Amino acid sequence: MASINFIAPPAENTTLDSLPVTTLKRVGPRVAELLTKLGIRTVQDVLFHLPLRYQDRTRVASIGALRVGDEVSIVVEVQLSEIKFGRRRMLLVRVADGSGGMLLRFFHFSAQQQAAFVRGARVRCFGEVRSGPGMLEMVHPEYRIIPNNPLGVGRALARHVGLKPDLQSEAIKDGIVQDAPEVDEFLTPVYPATEGVQQNMLRALTQQALDLMRDGALREALPPQVLEQLRLPSLTEALAYVHRPPPDAPLRMLLEGQHPAQQRLAFEELLAHHLSLRLLRNKTEQQRAPQLHVPGVLMRRLLDALSFTLTGAQQRVLGEIIHDLRCDHPMQRLVQGDVGSGKTVVAACAVLHALEAGFQAVVMAPTELLAEQHLQNFTAWLAPLGIEVAWLSGKLTGKAWQAVVERLASGQAAVVVGTHALFQEGVRFANLGLIVVDEQHRFGVHQRLALREKGNQDGRYPHQLIMTATPIPRTLAMTAYADLDSSVIDELPPGRTPVETVVVADTRRADVVERVRNACRAGRQAYWVCTLIEESEMLQCQAATDTALRLAESLPELRVGLIHGRLKSQEKQQIMATFKAGALDLLVATTVIEVGVDVPNASLMIIENAERLGMAQLHQLRGRVGRGTQSSSCVLMYHAPLSADGRTRLAAMRETNDGFEIARRDLALRGPGEVLGTRQSGMLQLHIADLVRDQALIPKIEQAAIILLEHYPERVPALIKRWLGDAARYGEV
Repeated sequence: MASINFIAPPAENTTLDSLPVTTLKRVGPRVAELLTKLGIRTVQDVLFHLPLRYQDRTRVASIGALRVGDEVSIVVEVQLSEIKFGRRRMLLVRVADGSGGMLLRFFHFSAQQQAAFVRGARVRCFGEVRSGPGMLEMVHPEYRIIPNNPLGVGRALARHVGLKPDLQSEAIKDGIVQDAPEVDEFLTPVYPATEGVQQNMLRALTQQALDLMRDGALREALPPQVLEQLRLPSLTEALAYVHRPPPDAPLRMLLEGQHPAQQRLAFEELLAHHLSLRLLRNKTEQQRAPQLHVPGVLMRRLLDALSFTLTGAQQRVLGEIIHDLRCDHPMQRLVQGDVGSGKTVVAACAVLHALEAGFQAVVMAPTELLAEQHLQNFTAWLAPLGIEVAWLSGKLTGKAWQAVVERLASGQAAVVVGTHALFQEGVRFANLGLIVVDEQHRFGVHQRLALREKGNQDGRYPHQLIMTATPIPRTLAMTAYADLDSSVIDELPPGRTPVETVVVADTRRADVVERVRNACRAGRQAYWVCTLIEESEMLQCQAATDTALRLAESLPELRVGLIHGRLKSQEKQQIMATFKAGALDLLVATTVIEVGVDVPNASLMIIENAERLGMAQLHQLRGRVGRGTQSSSCVLMYHAPLSADGRTRLAAMRETNDGFEIARRDLALRGPGEVLGTRQSGMLQLHIADLVRDQALIPKIEQAAIILLEHYPERVPALIKRWLGDAARYGEV
């Protein structure tokens, strides 16, 4: 007689976070390995692998009431089944329920599946209703053969349909033939899955985990006063409801993530992310840093030499930075500012403050072009003060690379501008006091911390200034950057004019070309930006080259230039210098000009296939014009038909020039992972929380974090590990 595999209840003091997933029935080494792809290693991980959505299988619909697009359960009787051979081999099963008939269509099927659909067999199906030739149909529905005889029916029906003895057992084991209730007792959860791990397996594992979840087996992380104040259900109540909602559960509320059980879990997840960064911040504040107390002579000399005066916002932010630089723990400050708000000159002042105190400074950017632009700016500002700016990028090789590395290690080079190359193992610093990271969201926390480690001198760490021209909505900043102090340059320099944005279809290309001609005849300059949905730099460059040739033919009186990512650094600099000097009228470019390019006389930008870009990138590109005093325009040219998201993005660009408003809409449309960039998104792999939907929770999360850190610090590590898993390790860098 075959033995029955029961799950032993956990020992009295065993918690589910320490119970391996192999404790569960039918989880051997192979299945356990597949589950690790979903981040499931313990029984607790199973409970926190939460449903994406739900299906309602608690009711049986009649065929006569079905509409295309419905996702429903039906109980039907087989009238006819046959295999059809066309371009693809198909199993077609005609079924009916008294109110009407429909077709079940299978492209992948086995012999026992085919044999199970005998005439007269009752079948329970679940699937999406589609329109088929002549009648409604379901393609590859989930199904069960329902036996008529309540006792021993599985094997009897298997014999009845003519399956061989070995296939009879297979049919029963695979669930093709089963004693099954006609409806489910709960709404059916649909989980994130991976190859080899099907929904039925995840539902079965979840049920086992729920059975093991009892008082004390799952740690409650939230303090009683927080639960009471927010009127939240307990953790066990919330998990039981989310995994097994009753038939009368408000499905719309569940699908929108608004149910109190989901909000309870969302609150805890956001709290875990917030706490992880708070701990990182606390750790940083306990570290030592050089106190940069200097009179600011170099900074004053730079400001006196500038042709403009800093805005009030720039002066305020600079004051906050200098205050941090004088502290004995490392500055960790994020400076946000819209395109053209003057972040770079503020960073230059901070660099001079570090140099005057006898320390080195690093300025790092994510792309060669942006790093080169910083090199030009810093050289122009610092060379008159007798300070040489070094350059380090991946394209630098051999003796040139070695020379820069040696000068950094010896301290001869006080300032270096570069790209990711600054992370490389061979790069050492004599006395690093300040790191400036531009567009930090493209690097991610791990890389930022790795660079900081390079400046570790006997336990003394450099200060860090992080800049971004992608404004981050406050709710996102409070969650994603809780380890940083935040400053905002919320004022544009005087004389900057708002850019008028228009949206046109590419069928009006001739009108757009004429607009370029008129602008350049009036003594202005223009950009024409080519975008491609493919990531291939070669294809983008080819598209830009072809566009430049066509525009040169259409506009023979204009001087047309071309810049793209495959040009050598020196060539790009030369073309930009020529354009800036006014020796080119029209510059055709790929999105390499997204950041850092400053040509005040350029007052018109055309962005081709604008629907392919996100709002943040469109806003960055648009920021290349409107840098002078004359009125400027940006033409967003799209290829029809536009998707709903495409229409929303282009409408937002037309309606506002405010980078923070654009960031808010972008966050609502794309979510935090996309807004922060793929490298950073690992920080915010949210399971159930939604930063847009749940932003009202953020202030309460800050309060709960304080209560936990002060009164329940022992609960914090387990809470972070529960939600972040291995991602929490970045705090150990």
